[in-house]
Amino acid sequence: MQFKKRSEGAEQPHWPLGPFKIRLPFVHYRWELPEMMQGFFMFVVGLAMIPLLEKYLGMPYEAALAFCFIAGIGYMLPALLGVPLVPGWITPAIPVVLLYLKGFEPGPEAIKAMFALQIEVTLIFLFLGITRLGSKLVDSIPNSLKSGVIIGAGIAALMGELKVGGRIDITPISIIIGSLVSAYVLFSLSFKNVIKNNAFAKQIANFGLVSGMIIAMIVGWSVGEYSLPDIKFGITQPDFSLMWNYLIFSTGLPSWDIFLLAIPTALIAYVIAFGDIIIGFTLVKRADDIRTDEVIEENVDRVHLVTALRNALHSLFAPWPGLAGPLWTAAHATLAERYAMGRKSMDSIYSGGGTFWISGMLALFMLPLVTFFKPVLPIALSLTLILTAYICILVGVEQLKNSTERGVAGIVAITLSMPDPKSTLYAVAIGLVLYFLLERPKLLGKHDESSILSGEDQESSIPNKS
Repeated sequence: MQFKKRSEGAEQPHWPLGPFKIRLPFVHYRWELPEMMQGFFMFVVGLAMIPLLEKYLGMPYEAALAFCFIAGIGYMLPALLGVPLVPGWITPAIPVVLLYLKGFEPGPEAIKAMFALQIEVTLIFLFLGITRLGSKLVDSIPNSLKSGVIIGAGIAALMGELKVGGRIDITPISIIIGSLVSAYVLFSLSFKNVIKNNAFAKQIANFGLVSGMIIAMIVGWSVGEYSLPDIKFGITQPDFSLMWNYLIFSTGLPSWDIFLLAIPTALIAYVIAFGDIIIGFTLVKRADDIRTDEVIEENVDRVHLVTALRNALHSLFAPWPGLAGPLWTAAHATLAERYAMGRKSMDSIYSGGGTFWISGMLALFMLPLVTFFKPVLPIALSLTLILTAYICILVGVEQLKNSTERGVAGIVAITLSMPDPKSTLYAVAIGLVLYFLLERPKLLGKHDESSILSGEDQESSIPNKS
């Protein structure tokens, strides 16, 4: 239950605060049990950043765990401040960030480099949010380029799992079975028909990605792909005093040449995050078209401001190789699917997202949960990346309107997914060149979008060689 209830067809109650809209659990939205259970399971994906913190920033486990608590605070901010997206990392940018960090010695130098990169990402989001250019950017970028970036990010995420030495190569049985179960529960048309007449199937659907993760864990332990957990009881004790040694307050600020070196990676990260924003609001719109009882505000500028705030928090108190991204695609897709089932399933898009990450933050303090999931952290990360790939490709292709856009987007996607740290910049450049050369009726000046041939018209205009 909540203190303030939404009337039919209205926006969820809130307290206005400048560009933000404050919403608190039990005051502005109800507590959602399925999202609480998902939060207690899926918080482990955040812990999967710990090995990267240890390897690339040179910090011990206890300090890295403290970084995860700072990240947990950031995860709760979007639902609190009025953003209807489930936040996460800028996941497809992680390989590029790690390539950047390899140029620095783990320890103080890598900490400085990570700070420089993350503060630049902060400034990009902050500038576009304050000037409101972020929302204009969504409309001004060619459709083929936006879709190509989205599809390419999905392909890159999947190829990282499929490559030789990747997680699917090392532990194929558990990850493949878990991925198939998750995809079936979330996206299968036949399962949607089963839900209509089966109460147990509906309960499984309510927990979304968790079902696939549980199956993957059981299979992984059964076939010996993962070791059994050493469960400990008590409250998690991250070492915040030790964490202080791995912040710029102790290491000092980076030099200007490091700031300059970080610029290309920061721009790449924003381009990928921009694609996440498009995916997030596309999934929201698909669910919102079904639900007429709630008005969901799609404020791109607020997303930029909140994401800037989260990256600023990380820059100062927990430099984070995953960066702070506007969307956790797999978790958001799960939430959107359940939201589309109706108000009885989920009262508000904000009640789902808010409950999910508050529960995830509470789970971080539960030592039995942290130690139980510790051996299977790779499973949660792999399922997230694989489902992210599927959703990216699904949403990207869905937005393409004609054959020319599909061709340009395909070239952009292939270029973006190449294993090169500059592939994103190359993809954007190629996409813009192809847009002006192939899609516009006039190379220069204004043009009428309605004059562009539809896909069918273009295909019929190709001479028949027979």
